[in-house]
Amino acid sequence: MLGSQMRRRKPRILCLHGFRTSGEILKKMIGKWPAAVLENFDFDFPDAPFPAKGKSDVEGLYGPPYYEWYQVNEVECSNFEECIAYIEDYMVKHGPFDGLLGFSQGGMLAAVLPWMQREGVAFTKVPKIKFLIIISGFKLRELKHGPPKLLVNAFSAPVACPSLHLIGEKDFLKEVGFTLLKSFVKPSVIHHSMGHTVPKLDENGQETMLKFIEKIQEMFSQDPWIALGPKAAL
Repeated sequence: MLGSQMRRRKPRILCLHGFRTSGEILKKMIGKWPAAVLENFDFDFPDAPFPAKGKSDVEGLYGPPYYEWYQVNEVECSNFEECIAYIEDYMVKHGPFDGLLGFSQGGMLAAVLPWMQREGVAFTKVPKIKFLIIISGFKLRELKHGPPKLLVNAFSAPVACPSLHLIGEKDFLKEVGFTLLKSFVKPSVIHHSMGHTVPKLDENGQETMLKFIEKIQEMFSQDPWIALGPKAAL
């Protein structure tokens, strides 16, 4: 029988960084959020499998090394299947993970992963992802040679797991971020005034984030092995 003071594990989040950055960089960016948010989860920040093949937009702000999940141009997307296999293998070896957080290119991957899992095209070896936090997310652009095989008919039906989307007023991906919302059932949204970055949370953003955490808390309340931090922290 579990004692009332026994420490229970917090929901674990796999965090997928942006294009030509790194897990360590995303960790530093997320670290700007208030403790009232961060203390509710255990975060894991892996690096993407491929070293950056060009200049990083964060040079001068954050040091190397830099990595990328896949490569894409107007014609085709390369290394996508290898990227998905890498993430699934990481989840098997280092999981289980309860949710995903993704920024930019990592946000694209986080957004589509529950759909791939539901359709049985990937992530069949890991537990069901229960929630998403997507920052500057997007859908993969239309390509001359068509989408990667794993993404044929992507988002053919809306994704039902709870999702929180952070969209910046000055983000060059703002419009595609709004388009992505249509692929989710009742998504929560934080609007911020910044560009393509992980924003600090203002009062309204923090309130929305904490309400989302409460929703996750309710979802996990029946599991005796998972608990968020005390509500007093909220």
